[in-house]
Amino acid sequence: MAQPLQPCPPNSFRFNSTLCACNPGYVFSATSNSCSLYQVGDGAWMMSSGVDYSLTFPETIFSFDSIKKFTQSQAVFLEATLVMLLSWLLFCFFVRFAELGDGRSIWFRIRWWISRLDFCFATRHWLDDRKVVMKRQTELGGTFSVASWILFVGLFAALLYQIISKRSVEVHNVKATNAPDLLSINNDMEFNITTISSMSCSHLRGLGTLISGNPGSIDFKVSPLSIFANYSCHNTSQGPTINLKCNSCQIIPDNIYISWQFVDLPNDPATAVGFQFNLTAKGHGDNKHVSFVSGILKNGSNIDYRPVTFRGADVNILKFHLFPRVYHNIHDLKLLQPLFHEFLPGSNFFEKSQLEASLQSSENGLINTTLYVNFLSSYIIEIDNQNILGPGKRISSL
Repeated sequence: MAQPLQPCPPNSFRFNSTLCACNPGYVFSATSNSCSLYQVGDGAWMMSSGVDYSLTFPETIFSFDSIKKFTQSQAVFLEATLVMLLSWLLFCFFVRFAELGDGRSIWFRIRWWISRLDFCFATRHWLDDRKVVMKRQTELGGTFSVASWILFVGLFAALLYQIISKRSVEVHNVKATNAPDLLSINNDMEFNITTISSMSCSHLRGLGTLISGNPGSIDFKVSPLSIFANYSCHNTSQGPTINLKCNSCQIIPDNIYISWQFVDLPNDPATAVGFQFNLTAKGHGDNKHVSFVSGILKNGSNIDYRPVTFRGADVNILKFHLFPRVYHNIHDLKLLQPLFHEFLPGSNFFEKSQLEASLQSSENGLINTTLYVNFLSSYIIEIDNQNILGPGKRISSL
């Protein structure tokens, strides 16, 4: 952020006599024309395997947590039993006060059949059917007899569900991979990395090269980035976002490096207060299962968590791992799981005097960023369901 020939906003300082810059850790907002401290709230870090084991409902309509608990266990059987039991008792209560007429109405027949269902109180009523009915002493017995059956069946179903659910466990196996295994994993991947700042894509330079292998080794290779992914930059309210998108990607069994820089423009220096990332992977043509990892990086190894501003030649490295998973229990779904590994901060400043000196030097007029991705292709995680009979005894595999 720089403003020529204007008073500097709060939480900023003047450099080169005519320009203004925000204090370390502060970012300039053009809408409010002010510098504000960049803070990370709750939920800054998220990760998903892409496979959800519970039913989901729209959170705006239902209480998601309560419904999730409701559907995850045998509680659904117990609550259904309670609803049926109360419905039966209310039905019998209202039928009891219905008009009997001359003894041929539908309500009389219903009450008569309720009395026939008694197997607890008057157990000989079937033998006494041909005798004159003096009073309907078994009607209440039929009501509670059916209620007992409803309660028994509901509790038995809940117990049976518990037994069946405990017999099936999810097993993860680690398997050494080979070339056919890797070639069979085709995922659509997308990388979004936002440099949190007041800059725009006009500051971007150097994006377009893919480096694979280890520098100095025989497998070191430099290639155009376009052979791996489509790439672009677009401006957002938080800063320029680098987008890398690859459809039906083939796993590269090696380390890859993608680098770019943001450089100073006239009266608009390159500064940033953090990085926001979002990496997603999904099976080609499958929008149901999406694995991702997202988060915000502020100050790296600064253990006292002081606000910092990134600027200078030293590289900011964002390290990620991608390892393959095969879900045999979900139609052999093959999905890459992205993991954030490490953030190695580059040149940064937390003292105003140091930042001011850097802004007045053309040698530090850039922000270097490198995306490092390591495909953990030596092993593959196979996930399956297996039935067990008793503790630790396996009888079959699904």
